[in-house]
Amino acid sequence: MERRAFLRTGIAAGISGAAGLGTTARMAYSSPIIVDGPLRLSSNENSLGLAPAARKAVIDAIPEANRYPRAQRQELIHALADKHGVTTRNIVLGCGSTEVLQVMVQANASRRASMITADPTFEDVFDYGTPETYRIEKVPLTSNLAHDIGRMRELAARSWDPVLVYICNPNNPTGTLTQCSEIDEWIEDAPQNVHFLIDEAYFEYVDDGGYWSMIKWIAEKPNVIIARTFSKIYGMAGMRLGYGIAHPDTAAHIGRFMCQTNANELALRAGLASLRDKDLVARSIGVNTRAKQILYQCLDELDLEYFPTHTNFVMHRINGDLTSYRNRMREHNVQVGRPFPPMLTYNRLSLGLPEEMVQFTEILRTFRTNGWV
Repeated sequence: MERRAFLRTGIAAGISGAAGLGTTARMAYSSPIIVDGPLRLSSNENSLGLAPAARKAVIDAIPEANRYPRAQRQELIHALADKHGVTTRNIVLGCGSTEVLQVMVQANASRRASMITADPTFEDVFDYGTPETYRIEKVPLTSNLAHDIGRMRELAARSWDPVLVYICNPNNPTGTLTQCSEIDEWIEDAPQNVHFLIDEAYFEYVDDGGYWSMIKWIAEKPNVIIARTFSKIYGMAGMRLGYGIAHPDTAAHIGRFMCQTNANELALRAGLASLRDKDLVARSIGVNTRAKQILYQCLDELDLEYFPTHTNFVMHRINGDLTSYRNRMREHNVQVGRPFPPMLTYNRLSLGLPEEMVQFTEILRTFRTNGWV
């Protein structure tokens, strides 16, 4: 079946299977609903927001907000260790996964260190390396938008000094996958001077047989650390809660660079409640899938190229100047993604609720009528 036909069939199935979203969301497929306020489709946030149990946990914890977080911190660490089948010594908490990324960059900095990344990818890691002494090597993505593991390995093999390899998989901003078997082969063969920072922020959204977590390496490889977050699938971007998973020696080392009270009491309570909500991940994936189908249908209709995503955002062509496109969207009360050089004829669009995507696609169709995309 051709992709366009497949997607349209999927949309029909999504419409009939919209149970769980509520009456308002179901109506959105046949009758567009005007969403109050700006459409915030720029930062890969989960538009579902906090789970009901997490909201209650935050409210219930407010009387304890004057106290330093202690017991809840350890309880969350234990819950994460149980979730991933590791020990508590393998877990470090962060102020979002971004703190884990930042600290890993800082903890591995040295006078002759180098950093190897894909291009484009999540650019914050470059920024964290700038004040340090890293020589940064950016490797363009392959033709199928995967990390060029072969080229990255070649660059790493040239140095006897510390090398930090950053792999965002699925990749931000393209939403595409790098085959985990290639990463496995490199980790297995890499010398100890090569350190791997694996960003799995969008792990839960992936449904692909060639994808798995790199957590399996941490028992035997001190040079591997995994970054995870509550910001995406759990809808907690504003709460700033993430964590790293690593060999105990590595976790202890990077822990020395982190604030020991970096996760606040309300975030800890929300995180615990979210982990205990056994249906939360499935709900987020279901809403994300239906929103994605609505967007795909419109992009196919307008013949705008896009990269099938394994995340909660889609990179699509705009057929015009990116700055003008973003400004026009802002005039229509829509916030869309920032530039990701060198892909300046594309825009990264976060997936909102299905009714938000219906509203966005109507605006995009208007842009086509006006000759702007």
